[in-house]
Amino acid sequence: MLFRAVWLCAAAAVPVLGQQPAAAAPRDLPVDRIIALVGTKPIMWSEVQETINYQKQQGAQIPDDSAAFVTFARGVISDLVDQEVLIATAKKYKIEINDAEVLSQVEAEMKRIRDQFKTEQEYRDALKGEGFGNAEELRKVRVDRAKRDLYQQRAIDSLKAKGRMPSVAISESEITEAFAKAKDRLPKRPATVTFRQIIISPKPSAKSRAATLAKMDSLRAEIAKGADFDVVAKRESQDPSSKDLGGDLGWARRGMMVPAFDQMMFSLPPNVVSPTVETVFGAHIIKVDRVRPAEVKAKHILLRWSMDSTDVARARLEADTTIAAWKKGASFDSLVTKHHDEAELKLMADPVPQDSLPPEYREAIKGLKAGDFAGPFAIPNPQNGLSKVVVLQLTSAEEGGEMKMSDVRERIRSQLAQEKTVRRVLDQLRKELYVSIRM
Repeated sequence: MLFRAVWLCAAAAVPVLGQQPAAAAPRDLPVDRIIALVGTKPIMWSEVQETINYQKQQGAQIPDDSAAFVTFARGVISDLVDQEVLIATAKKYKIEINDAEVLSQVEAEMKRIRDQFKTEQEYRDALKGEGFGNAEELRKVRVDRAKRDLYQQRAIDSLKAKGRMPSVAISESEITEAFAKAKDRLPKRPATVTFRQIIISPKPSAKSRAATLAKMDSLRAEIAKGADFDVVAKRESQDPSSKDLGGDLGWARRGMMVPAFDQMMFSLPPNVVSPTVETVFGAHIIKVDRVRPAEVKAKHILLRWSMDSTDVARARLEADTTIAAWKKGASFDSLVTKHHDEAELKLMADPVPQDSLPPEYREAIKGLKAGDFAGPFAIPNPQNGLSKVVVLQLTSAEEGGEMKMSDVRERIRSQLAQEKTVRRVLDQLRKELYVSIRM
């Protein structure tokens, strides 16, 4: 996030093992005392010090002079008060949280901490150095903190559900000001691209296709004579995800399957076995078990196409002719209809960081600009071990650099609206509870 949301101030007063403790607070401030009250819950000065120590360990700049330190401490106290206000609100709404709800998160944290040390003795020494007698004491502190954070989040969720957090309008001047303050802390904008592509999958030879279809005809005839669909699926289907379930695909909505399969599945009445359906995956027969609005529960039997390196070479030749026609002005839509693997994405319309692309894509588009073509290049197909072949055209190519306002405007707007909304609600909750700050 660009900015710190007050209601998620999880600056836990929990030491981080292996880090040096922060400098003590100025000596003219009390060692410990009640520094604030929220209802009947006291906030101690020692809690404030621990939170400041934690923030310093996380890189926060703590003021050296007393006056500035007091101002900083007041901000920390206010955050702690907000946390207690939300926890009190959660309890008012009868929200209950037990240890089991946060245990997996805490155990992951405990493992991460333990992994920082080479030996058990180093770990125990670090625990003692932070004031813990053993790992169980640290675990208890972590569990308590995780529960506190969850109480706050659920309080916010409850306030939203009760309509107490209406959205707040954010002006352009507020966004501009927030961007100016955060600009130096923003990460660099990565180089991004958008593109459209045609992915060509190897296709079976006529002889191989005929053999697969003949085999499927024999299975369909077997079922027509009374064989149980589930039994035949368990014996013959080559879909590893559904084979052992008798071909069961569960409930599916329109558009979840490739078009040919989807169209057939939604046109079938229950308990009727479909004709053979051909897709890029192979030959299928489908049986619908149940129908409900916008969904069907179906099963299928899949026989995959039998292919080899000869079919891959033929796909490469098809890719060569496809990109040649594309470069000469052939319509992208017509080429997609004729050549594209319908199971694959054809458009990357939203900018994607180049570094996040698969290595085959990164290499193919290196140094290209908007409008340039790339390919043919091969990408792996883990389903059958045979490569698919890609040709593409970059529709945009943006170099990396400093983050611009346009890159983060909506993120800033959303974050500011969230913070202002929560701040307004917290101020109201403070009026409803007894809150006393004694610094």
